[in-house]
Amino acid sequence: MEHIIKQTIEKLNLPSVQFADVRITKTDNESIYFQNGFLRHYGSDMDSFAIGIRVLIKGCWGFAGSRNVTPTNIDKLIKTAITNAEKGSLFITNPVNFKALQATVASNHHVPEINPFSMDQDEKMNLLSRLANKIKPQDKIVHSMLMAQFMRQEKIYVNTEGTFSHTSHYNTLPMMMVVAADGGQIQSRTWPGHMSGARGGFELFEKQKFEQNTDHIIKEATDLLTAPMITDERADLIIGNGHLALQLHESVGHATEADRIFGMEISYAGKTFIKPSMLGNFQYGSDLVTIYSDSSNPRGMGYHPVDDEGVPGKRVDIIKNGILKDQQTSRHIAQMLDLEPSSNMKASYGDDMPLVRMTNFCLAPVKGSLADLIAETEHGYLVDFTKTWSIDDNRNNFQFTTEIGYKIEAGKITGIVKEPTYFGITKDFWNSCDRICGPEEWELHGTFHCGKGEPGQAMQLSHGVAPARFKNINVKVSY
Repeated sequence: MEHIIKQTIEKLNLPSVQFADVRITKTDNESIYFQNGFLRHYGSDMDSFAIGIRVLIKGCWGFAGSRNVTPTNIDKLIKTAITNAEKGSLFITNPVNFKALQATVASNHHVPEINPFSMDQDEKMNLLSRLANKIKPQDKIVHSMLMAQFMRQEKIYVNTEGTFSHTSHYNTLPMMMVVAADGGQIQSRTWPGHMSGARGGFELFEKQKFEQNTDHIIKEATDLLTAPMITDERADLIIGNGHLALQLHESVGHATEADRIFGMEISYAGKTFIKPSMLGNFQYGSDLVTIYSDSSNPRGMGYHPVDDEGVPGKRVDIIKNGILKDQQTSRHIAQMLDLEPSSNMKASYGDDMPLVRMTNFCLAPVKGSLADLIAETEHGYLVDFTKTWSIDDNRNNFQFTTEIGYKIEAGKITGIVKEPTYFGITKDFWNSCDRICGPEEWELHGTFHCGKGEPGQAMQLSHGVAPARFKNINVKVSY
């Protein structure tokens, strides 16, 4: 891979080329799915190579990508990328330009505790089968599933500024779910929730306590069948880590991807309510709220030494003490907004065009435990585990439903409620945050399936969160 990529970048050092970069990825994927205790799907795709070549000529990007990395095909890709840029430059009205960066040479090779691709296959399947059997239909449980997705990717990136990066990592997405029914309704409980992806290998099944929670989710799914719904019109909500990660993702993460400001995602993933004039003065949240993009944290799936256009990984405060300070940007968009590039340009595979993407997008912890927060809440609900959600294409008006809520009275949990649903406007919601737990409660949660771009790309990324309380939230459901 290294020999191929260095030869390719040498061929792009042409007088007409303002900037060029090349990425090669080699990816292994394995997916395993059990339904009702039985293996229903197994998929494996190993040593999948991909290459992408990007050139900037007369202010216009040209790109070509392929899964064929033979020398003959790479020469064709070079010609295609250059032709695309040259022809596109005849029509471009907003030429791309950005400041040059110093060359970065970096490498990072993550090693999981248990490599899912090299562990004994029978052992792996037997361990998963045992978990699947523990949650298979019984009593009022009518459906169950257990899934595991494993991914290993090696990537080499190089550009004409002299930057060279060689990385490899392992990511795993584990999840289980049970569905209970009583003839009139169904209720579900997942574990650890829909944001269970993380950097690591098979050890995540132990670290995320799957074995210890099989009986727990069976009981809660069954109990939800007879649990009441919230009858309050408004209530204080403590949002648990797994669901708060999605709330952060949808109402702040996507909203602060700055390509949306300039209409680059309107046809697929939407827009944003944010305007350039808001930077430095807009009160996005309460003064407790600090939210940052941090591609320098190797614990998260968004870690990288440099992004996919050569910007070194870094932490950037997007919201600082409630005030909107920065955006997730590319080098070009950062210059348009008079910002420093945030190291947020990423592509899923070598043959994908890099886009502005979340990396490790985090809510900073403040202080105190979840137990403390519950104890100081007079009346409200602790809600967690996403069930359904919706948000408008401006990332402004939203609705979320979680699987379960725990009713709090006089600082104690007194019972459960089913399908707690809440509504809000992004600014009002984050300004209602009056408490965020401390570092001891802060955890990374992640997804394999953040969709963006045309053609579409699914990105793997992480969110660091601690449970937080939001005051006087609309929880009234009307039928």
